[in-house]
Amino acid sequence: MRLFSDTPKNCVFFSFFIYAVALGALFPRLADLQAQMNISKATLGFALVGLPMGVQITLLFADRLVREIPLRLLMGLGVPVIGLSQCLAGFATSPVSFFIYLMLGGSAVAVLEVAVNLEADRVEAKTGTRIMNRSHAYWSFGFFTASVVGATFSQLGISPFVNFVVIMVLATFASNLVFSKYAPAERRYKATPKKSSILVLPSHAISMLVLFSLSAMLVEGSSIDWSIIFIREEFETLPLVEGLALVCAALSQAVVRYFADPLVERFGPRSVATASVFGMGFGVVLVSFSVAPAMALTGFLCMGGGSAVIFPLAMSAAAGREDRASEENVAALAQFAFATFLIAPPLLGIISEHYGLRIAFAIALPFILLSFFKRTVMPIKPLSEATQNEP
Repeated sequence: MRLFSDTPKNCVFFSFFIYAVALGALFPRLADLQAQMNISKATLGFALVGLPMGVQITLLFADRLVREIPLRLLMGLGVPVIGLSQCLAGFATSPVSFFIYLMLGGSAVAVLEVAVNLEADRVEAKTGTRIMNRSHAYWSFGFFTASVVGATFSQLGISPFVNFVVIMVLATFASNLVFSKYAPAERRYKATPKKSSILVLPSHAISMLVLFSLSAMLVEGSSIDWSIIFIREEFETLPLVEGLALVCAALSQAVVRYFADPLVERFGPRSVATASVFGMGFGVVLVSFSVAPAMALTGFLCMGGGSAVIFPLAMSAAAGREDRASEENVAALAQFAFATFLIAPPLLGIISEHYGLRIAFAIALPFILLSFFKRTVMPIKPLSEATQNEP
């Protein structure tokens, strides 16, 4: 009996999952790495900028790499590069070396982020079934898996380096096994890519999608980077309880994304986006004013669930536009929105050094308000109804 049916849809789901497992191994161990390097939150924040630095540099030409290199090769090489960068980071004794090692991982993250989202959109168009939100659900399940493993290893006193080696070996083996013979879906649109600029600038429509998704990337990124350290500093609990903060955020995000596609089809993207914005805001308020671990954990649950579908909705809208090549639109959205996911949390660490993590989390509230007003970039009707109305 086969444990895995290698249909295009399942392969897309797996690509999101294993990519997130590889990337997510780092974040549950940040508190341990901070202690290992004996540095402050502000210094850790500066060191973490290495990851988004690598992402942003590579995103300048990621769309061209994705266009020329098959997905099976990108997965087969990208996943182990992410794992290798984390293994090297596990040896880091200074923030400078930590920064450099994370830059290496960021370069692979950039390419995989564009590649898996494009493949999800192409399979979605080929099959006529919406899978973008569910694809991102598997990304969250991957982060959840890495969070549970990391929290368990931390509770058992196993070093971050050993943790990273185990994840790298398993993720590399699994990705190469699944994608060794994978045939990618055909390009959705045949628009000719522009070559006028090395920077993939967003169009006006993509800029609105960036503004709409900023809060979700900020909330998701801050909960991934700082939730464990927040619980540790504010409530001084056991390592396993600290790890539950990240587990709660990742699990709620995964569950909402998994069941979101039917909701989007029934109520429309704009209604789902509105509910998501309110959920994010409620979660941030709970965390910022929490007086007990249970209240903070509930807040992280709401933050994860509220931020779950906003970026997938924006990514699907960007990939589906016909104004230029889908690779360019996806790369432009990823370049500016994903930067918030990776850059803002380190900056919040710097802010928390002076004002505390509660204030750092609360900074997301103005961006959530911006998303509320920019939610109008989402269509009111579901994709199926819009398609039926086309001439």
